[in-house]
Amino acid sequence: MTQIVRNLTRRKLRSCLTISGIVIGILALTTMGALANNFNALLDGGAKYYAGYVPVADSNSNGVSTGAILPLTKVQELEAVPGVARAFPTITVDAKPGSLNVVSIGLPDRITSLDPAEESYFPLKITDAAGHTLDAGTTGQVVLGATIAAEFSKHVGDSLTLPVKPPDASSDFVQHSYLVVGILNKTLTAPDTAAYVSLADAQQLLKEQLPAALRPGFDASKYAAGFDVYGTPGTNLDKLADRINAAVPGVKAQKPSKLVATLLAGGALFTEITMAAALSALVIGGLAVINTMIMAVSERVREIGLKKALGARMGRLLFEYLLEAMTIGGIGGLIGFGIGFALTSGVDYLGTKTGMDIFLVTPRLTALCLGFAVAMSTLAGIFPAWRAARLDPVTALRSQS
Repeated sequence: MTQIVRNLTRRKLRSCLTISGIVIGILALTTMGALANNFNALLDGGAKYYAGYVPVADSNSNGVSTGAILPLTKVQELEAVPGVARAFPTITVDAKPGSLNVVSIGLPDRITSLDPAEESYFPLKITDAAGHTLDAGTTGQVVLGATIAAEFSKHVGDSLTLPVKPPDASSDFVQHSYLVVGILNKTLTAPDTAAYVSLADAQQLLKEQLPAALRPGFDASKYAAGFDVYGTPGTNLDKLADRINAAVPGVKAQKPSKLVATLLAGGALFTEITMAAALSALVIGGLAVINTMIMAVSERVREIGLKKALGARMGRLLFEYLLEAMTIGGIGGLIGFGIGFALTSGVDYLGTKTGMDIFLVTPRLTALCLGFAVAMSTLAGIFPAWRAARLDPVTALRSQS
């Protein structure tokens, strides 16, 4: 190993530039890979979440949802459909009305109604990290997803005023103060950016979104924006959606498989694009390793000839030059991954205040980055090492290099 270090320090500038090429490639692989990991985790979590129930909204005569509200009496109609275990009314409004949420890869912050009984049907385990779920029959309480809790720096027992008042809000904009009774574990999907309130609180928020002139005559307690329908064990939810559409007029039940397919449609393409960009940088680093090792062989021809004249075997010389290439890759890989890990961790730490959690470094990605750096450098060093090992000792000793 001492010999390898000596060889690398003979041409410090060239060695540093070669290692820098590996560093840039691994840095790109780390950041792009972490971005793709987080994106895919969101997709996987979303697939599990949306595959577990049938969302039901209103429908016009053509079977197209218009975004209108539905009477709560639809619950009885839905639960009468064979295969339906429970139907829960749901209302969702923006937590930040008017916000574009342009920096977030995930869902925008929203306020969603939650019946405590629905938690037992959730397809994802969203156990409280702190506190407890909403108390049945109460108002003024809120359970926060992990991301929204971090964004607002809220803990159990704090108060949270929602919705957030936009700068251009009208004079009749209404806000409410809620007691934070629970904070959910991170799921990397929809619950993370949700503030869960009781149905009664959500109905009040729905009413307050109406023009002021319409509010007095509207009884929000009789309506919901839609329904979450859960099937009995073993029920095919796509077929259940078809049965709901056939049996319950005025509603549109979406097939979970179509929702999941929509979520996953762009996942593979996104991963391919990000990884291709990173691998392109790594190829450049690999070419730099090849150039460095060829130059090293050319400069040490007489040294190689002397070693072979003294009995050095071909395998020994081959191993020596490959080990040198591996060392370059290992050093570059460690530095590149270290910088990438620090960068992604720093961005995510700062992003907790804004909900911009966009990177996910996993043990698999760590092994990929370090292993790829060493493997690529080793492969890049095979030809120069083979060239060195096959040099004729007599010819090498006559060389002026």
